[in-house]
Amino acid sequence: MATIIPVASFDCVVFGATGDLTTRKLLPALFYRFQDGQIPGTSRIIGASRTDITAEEFRERARDAVKRFVPPQDIRDGALDAFIDHLDYVMIDGAGEEGWAELTAKLNERPEQVRPYYLATSPDLYGPICRNLASHGLIGERSRVVLEKPIGKDLKSARAINDAVGEVFPETQIYRIDHYLGKETVQNLLALRFANTIFERLWTADVIDHVQITVAETVGVEGRAGYYDKSGALRDMLQNHLLQLLCLTAMESPLNLEANAVRDEKLKVLRALKPITPNDVQQVTVRGQYSAGAVNGKPVESYATELEGPSRTETFVAMKVEVQSWRWAGVPFYLRTGKRMPQKLSEIVVQFRASPFSIFPEESFGREPNRLVIRLQPEEGMKLEVMTKDPGPGGMRLRPTNLDISFEETFKQRYPDAYERLLMDVVRGNATLFMRRDEVEAAWAWADGVLKAWSDRPEAPRPYPAGTWGPTAAIALIERDGRTWHEELR
Repeated sequence: MATIIPVASFDCVVFGATGDLTTRKLLPALFYRFQDGQIPGTSRIIGASRTDITAEEFRERARDAVKRFVPPQDIRDGALDAFIDHLDYVMIDGAGEEGWAELTAKLNERPEQVRPYYLATSPDLYGPICRNLASHGLIGERSRVVLEKPIGKDLKSARAINDAVGEVFPETQIYRIDHYLGKETVQNLLALRFANTIFERLWTADVIDHVQITVAETVGVEGRAGYYDKSGALRDMLQNHLLQLLCLTAMESPLNLEANAVRDEKLKVLRALKPITPNDVQQVTVRGQYSAGAVNGKPVESYATELEGPSRTETFVAMKVEVQSWRWAGVPFYLRTGKRMPQKLSEIVVQFRASPFSIFPEESFGREPNRLVIRLQPEEGMKLEVMTKDPGPGGMRLRPTNLDISFEETFKQRYPDAYERLLMDVVRGNATLFMRRDEVEAAWAWADGVLKAWSDRPEAPRPYPAGTWGPTAAIALIERDGRTWHEELR
């Protein structure tokens, strides 16, 4: 059983407290950490939003959220009631004056508390909320502000948000959250690479043929159609989640695990990404949009139908990316993300090169090179595919065999999800798994180049039936290099 280390007592203010993110993720995550004894009993969680409800009504909403998104068997007797007792609420206008006096009075009751401010709001409110926090004297040495993605829609808007927040919070107190970085497997990727010489010495262009990173979703845009149509798959997923996974896969060893040491190495990877220009955009990128189809045996509508009109926004993107460094020269990274895929899946596939010579007869096996599959969801774990002898008499027949590690099954315990871990890191003041300003802006600088290349050569997204792995052009993208996507339905 993992050791639970309590954090310091805190007052966490969640702006956007009646929204979807708070309901689905933040309240369940805080409940788990409270139930496990990691949150001290002197802590408070204060919801803040424009919704006109009482503190008691907010508590009932929170109770319903935990019951809905936490399995009943995970809720111990009395734990939910105790958790609800630590919740409070303030009706507040983030950009105006209403409610700020009440919030100030509540927080000033205990000025010694750590104060995380979680901005689960629209990004255009980040600046006004932070300015109000400053003008009401609510920012001190033990304050932190958490920014949800998206940090802008391009480099210009990202800089504007960073400037607005940076006017009142020093960079060391700003936590830009990407929940993918809080997953157990992502941190185990660092352990795999830098605590095991067997892998780190093989982590080079001489041994690795290519890397695939896939983040697939079965859902459509659902209630987010208005937002999503202004964003698209590149802005919504690839510019942040996939590039962060690429950075952790490709980065050099940091000097230590201190936050800036890790983030310095990730920044070097972002700056080493080869720009995608209008001349090569059609060869190395594919945009797609789902049409009507079936997911998990159920018919689903097209993106245009959900949006109630035609659109040129991509719901799928695949691309071939190069990291221009000594370690990775000549090794392509194939990135792929989309909605209405056959399954919910996030994984990193490291495909090693085939052996230069085989002593075994060709008919004995398919000459499968080794492959390391790092799974982030639905279940977290790692799988190394190696060639072994097929048991029994009859000659030397080989077949691929998996050395498979499922973290939950191996260690026989429930692992905290990403939001649980990241929220506690905010209270601790550990920024290692959060993005620094220059990281965000470097990622946008590269993504802006792709967006400009697309706009210079306008082309409608290619249709793909819902429930498939994207347009056929995405298959051609990788297969014309003599490779294929890793697709293993579970």
